[in-house]
Amino acid sequence: MARVELEHVEKIYEGGAKIVSDLSLDVADRELLVLVGPSGCGKSTTLRMIAGLESVTAGTIKIDGRVVNDLPPKDRDIAMVFQSYALYPHMTVYENMAFGLKMRKTPRPAIDAAVRRAADILGIAHLLERRPKALSGGQRQRVALGRAIVRAPKCFLFDEPLSNLDAKLRVEMRAELKRLHQELGSTVVYVTHDQEEAITLGDRVVVMKDGVIQQSAPALEIYRRPANRFVAGFLGSPPMNFFEGQLLVASGRLWFTTGDGADDARLPVPGWARESLRARAGGPIVMGVRPEALAVKSHARFDTTDNAVAMKAWLVQPLGDRADVYFSAPRHPRVVAQMDAAAAVTAGETVAVHVDLSRVHFFEAGDNGRSVVAHA
Repeated sequence: MARVELEHVEKIYEGGAKIVSDLSLDVADRELLVLVGPSGCGKSTTLRMIAGLESVTAGTIKIDGRVVNDLPPKDRDIAMVFQSYALYPHMTVYENMAFGLKMRKTPRPAIDAAVRRAADILGIAHLLERRPKALSGGQRQRVALGRAIVRAPKCFLFDEPLSNLDAKLRVEMRAELKRLHQELGSTVVYVTHDQEEAITLGDRVVVMKDGVIQQSAPALEIYRRPANRFVAGFLGSPPMNFFEGQLLVASGRLWFTTGDGADDARLPVPGWARESLRARAGGPIVMGVRPEALAVKSHARFDTTDNAVAMKAWLVQPLGDRADVYFSAPRHPRVVAQMDAAAAVTAGETVAVHVDLSRVHFFEAGDNGRSVVAHA
């Protein structure tokens, strides 16, 4: 397999639209790296530049130590799997998988061995004589994967390959892709807009916005210690709640408050954040709270002393053993809590919702405010 390096890469289209800006990235040998972000963030363009399907405006791309900026896709020793299966309808599964090797004039015995090995790995050996129209969406995607595997490339590039599948099949195929990566020991760059897919698949996740990398780290590290408000709100389902407010000192303690009225929420700043935030007293701050860090007292798995906010439930979405409960709070009309279904909150009810202060986050003011302090 191979290491993939991007050094200060930019992509600017005619007219001056900058899609990727000064992007530097190092994909380790055998790593599964996921590029994730909203539509238009530049992740697919980055992948296409690695593949050679898009030219590079500035910067350098290396695969296995070799600069590939001016090499055509066929000479980069990569295999790409797209959102669309792109199978030849008149060919059998076997013929689709063998086609690339035939074009390279690979000897027939080697082709046969490669196709059958890939088919065994993917569990589609019984489908080799069928044509694409006789396959399900999941089976077609496995064939597309098989076509890439038989080439034994230095690097696999995946561009939202599961987007056309239904929810259940996407979950199954995610597990298959993870297993496949572990079995093949391959270097993979994977693009998706699905944050759940990014978290479950990636050895490392790169979050992008407006052509710029916001954070690059293992998935759980990004989830627990997001670099800024955008990353915190993008990764997580339901997304993190943000409470805009300020820090104040009262009765010798440091507090977070959403305003200066009698009905505004006020919470003590936890001890682990106090020293870092004390210098910001009197200034604006944003508190981030993930839905699972909110609970009613009877079902809280954390200390409920001095950390309650009165909220009115306006929607309850049952999800089996848990429920997503939507609340309105002072100055914040939409707060989502992920609660134990047995908590039995009903729409229209006003309850005391407790905040797990050991898991809150603090950010600078603004839509892209940087993380100020994070719990260790």
